[in-house]
Amino acid sequence: MDPRFLVEAAIALAGLGAWLAAFGGALLVTRPRPVAAPPPTQDFGGSESPAVVSMITGRWELTEDAAESTLIDLAARRVLEFRQPGNDPLQTTVHVREAAPSGLNAYETMIFERIKALAMGGMVPLTALTFRDEAQAAGWTKRLNAAIVADARSRGLSQRRFSKPVVTALSVFALVPAFALTLAALLYNRRTGGDSGVSFVLGIFLWFALFYVAGKSRGERDTPAGRQAAARWLGLKAYLRAHESFADLPPAAVTVWDRYLSYGDAVGATRVCAAVIDLGMGNRNKVWSSFGGTWHRVKVKYPSVFPRYGQTALRLALKSVAALVIAALITRYNAIAFDFAPDSVTSWVALAVRILILWPLLYGGYTLLGTLVDVLTPVTVTGEVLWLQTWKTRSQGEDEPSIPVLHHLAVDAGVTDRTVAWACPSEIAAKCDVGDIVTLTARRWTRRVLSLQVDAGARTRRQTYGDEKTDALILNAMNAGAPALATAVHPTTVTASSLVTAEEAGRVLGRQVTLAGPGPGPGPGDGGGGGGGGGGGGGGGGGVAIGPMTLAEYVAADRSALLVTVVTGTAARFAIRTHRGGTPVPGVGEEAFASGRWAVARRGETVIKLEQRTSGTIHQPYLVWLLGLAVARLPRGGASFGRPTALTCAAALRWSCACSDPRGGASRGRSPGPTPAVTFCTVVHLLRPARLRFALSFAGL
Repeated sequence: MDPRFLVEAAIALAGLGAWLAAFGGALLVTRPRPVAAPPPTQDFGGSESPAVVSMITGRWELTEDAAESTLIDLAARRVLEFRQPGNDPLQTTVHVREAAPSGLNAYETMIFERIKALAMGGMVPLTALTFRDEAQAAGWTKRLNAAIVADARSRGLSQRRFSKPVVTALSVFALVPAFALTLAALLYNRRTGGDSGVSFVLGIFLWFALFYVAGKSRGERDTPAGRQAAARWLGLKAYLRAHESFADLPPAAVTVWDRYLSYGDAVGATRVCAAVIDLGMGNRNKVWSSFGGTWHRVKVKYPSVFPRYGQTALRLALKSVAALVIAALITRYNAIAFDFAPDSVTSWVALAVRILILWPLLYGGYTLLGTLVDVLTPVTVTGEVLWLQTWKTRSQGEDEPSIPVLHHLAVDAGVTDRTVAWACPSEIAAKCDVGDIVTLTARRWTRRVLSLQVDAGARTRRQTYGDEKTDALILNAMNAGAPALATAVHPTTVTASSLVTAEEAGRVLGRQVTLAGPGPGPGPGDGGGGGGGGGGGGGGGGGVAIGPMTLAEYVAADRSALLVTVVTGTAARFAIRTHRGGTPVPGVGEEAFASGRWAVARRGETVIKLEQRTSGTIHQPYLVWLLGLAVARLPRGGASFGRPTALTCAAALRWSCACSDPRGGASRGRSPGPTPAVTFCTVVHLLRPARLRFALSFAGL
């Protein structure tokens, strides 16, 4: 290789290296500095909104906490209301209290309008707030974050990370690498007889590229006023995190904790609220972990750029050897290219040949050395599984589903609040689940997992339901004789079309639908099907009745459909029996299950099933939401759907006790005894929700 070529390459690389050093220095100087936290305090840090507090206490980064805390704050300010009918926070529903509230800023209005648009009859399940379309979610999130940043800047709490002077300086300094590249190209072309005009084109192109990199937004950074405000709010964060039960409070606890809960979510002190609320901005890059005895968030990076990630050692070794062989062959037979190339482009052919030799040589040597070190230095890691998701699949053909090959496996080892996901073979990933404590052996450079052992299962609640064997059901039906036969063939008084409207079915499918079937029928709230709370307008169609079963099919123009089935009597017992293999859905009827395209629930002797028939995306939270509405419209046979229970009253009392008792006695295993307040709440839980609120206040809550 000509030494003059090395000198020319060094000139170009020196100019580019100088600019990259300046760019790195700008990133280092402008990064938000850590804020020293003051002593814990229960006082609010100022008038900033929870969304702004989330940003300035999170080192000027916006996460999903900003939107979540804003939603909770709207409930604390009585614009919205959270109701939790059972002991599972996933059952929480959001109710609109004011149709046109005043005093909301731009991003608060966006969240309120999102709730209002989804609400049916003024109510929407908390788990149904997610977006269906990723592009729509990304656009909505971008607008929301822009409004939050604008609010923070107007208060003087934040500023653009790269200010205009910094961008201008980097853009002007980009002339240095552009000039260096132009000079190197001129020297090369004069030496080889090439076209000098190409040199100037390369320099101009490099300057524009670096100008774009310098001007691209790099986020926000601190200001003196912002650092002071962040310090005040970090004192409240320390106070709330020291509270023994605050992290486990559900969203409905805002009734008792008021704005403490919204600001607690903003500073990352509410694990349950963060897990339950999802506005379509779920972030797999920041995951909650309890490994080490305390709840904390871990930033997860998912490597996917470099081809070595997840590769086996044998495959990488073969690739490196192949690259070295290619470099050797090009070196041996490069004269052939010069024989066929015209004299006018000989210099460019020489440059191309050098690049073709240099690239596989560097890649092969680097990969071979990295693979050797990777094989000789395996690592063993013990921690909690934070995330498990399919990464790569292998196709089996047009008519066969793809087979998972690699999974992203994020594990928190408890050493730091940052981790890099491992590449886990799918057959090994099948051994564990999110929340498990595992010990794995892996290779650090390729991040490939070699073996995995589950040390402890996930610490999650699992709801179980009593089951009846099919043989016992058949035997009971046979022994019952005529009554069982009557319930098996007698037509039901509840029609499927009376429980679901076309508008609601269209919301599940994401398009306008019509009810297929002969003749009109009553809508929700009319006739026999309206006793459960009704409302929502007319159904607009009849459906089909077959003995104890009625069907209603809502069909869209693209032939996608939602099938609603209602079964009663003995047939209903068989129907629910066949669906108990699905995922339990607490809070809907007496028992409910969902899996894939369907969701089914039972209340008394009636079973309702919703099935989405489409080749597109299945939105199971919407199916569960509509299933809850349909169950609520069944004829009244007991406590109405959504009415507060005695457990709700007791939970509210325990929240109040935890707030007033700094020792946290209940969290150390001492359950509070039956006080007059508990007895009073147990009696009044059958009253209307408005009277329940008076009862809780009367009980001192």
